[in-house]
Amino acid sequence: MRNGIHPEYHQVVFQDSSTGFKFITGSTANSEETIKMDDGNTYPLIRVEISSDSHPFYTGKQKFTQADGAVDRFNKKYGFANK
Repeated sequence: MRNGIHPEYHQVVFQDSSTGFKFITGSTANSEETIKMDDGNTYPLIRVEISSDSHPFYTGKQKFTQADGAVDRFNKKYGFANK
C-alpha cells in the first residue's frame, strides 16, 4: 500500500438517534463530537437515524404488504394452485 493516501481507521461510537442505542466499531468516519464510554475511553460520536436496534426488519415489527406479482396473477388467471 502507498503511504499517505488511505484514511485513518479508528474506533468510533455510532448512536441511534431514535432509541439511544450505542455501539463501538471501526470506521474511517470522523466527528467533532465525542463521548466517553463505560470502558473509560473517549471516542468520536456519529449519530445515525436508524440502526439494527430500531430497523423494523431486525426488531420483528416489519409490515408485509400483500402485493401480487406477475407470477401470482398468471397462476390465478389460469387456475394453478399456489404451492
